[in-house]
Amino acid sequence: MDQNNIPLCQSCGMPMAKPEDFGKNSDHSQNKEYCRFCFKDGNFTDAGITLEQKIEKNIQIAKQMGMPEEKAKEMAQSLIPTLKRWRK
Repeated sequence: MDQNNIPLCQSCGMPMAKPEDFGKNSDHSQNKEYCRFCFKDGNFTDAGITLEQKIEKNIQIAKQMGMPEEKAKEMAQSLIPTLKRWRK
C-alpha cells in the first residue's frame, strides 16, 4: 500500500496502515474511519473533547514522539480541523 492510499483517522489524523491500527465498532467489527486510540467499542475514547483540546493533545503526542513543537503545531492546526469528526 503506498503512502497516498493509507487512510487517516478522521479524528486525530493517524495513518492506519495495519488492521490493528483501526478502531472497533460496538459489534467488534473494524471501524474504517477512526483509529484504535480514538475509537473503541463503538465510542470515541475522548468523547466531549473540543477541537482545540484535540489539537493540543496531538501536539503533545507528536512532541513525545520527537517532533519539534513548531512542526507539531503547524501539522495539528492545519490537519485536524479538516477531518470528518471536526468539520462543521
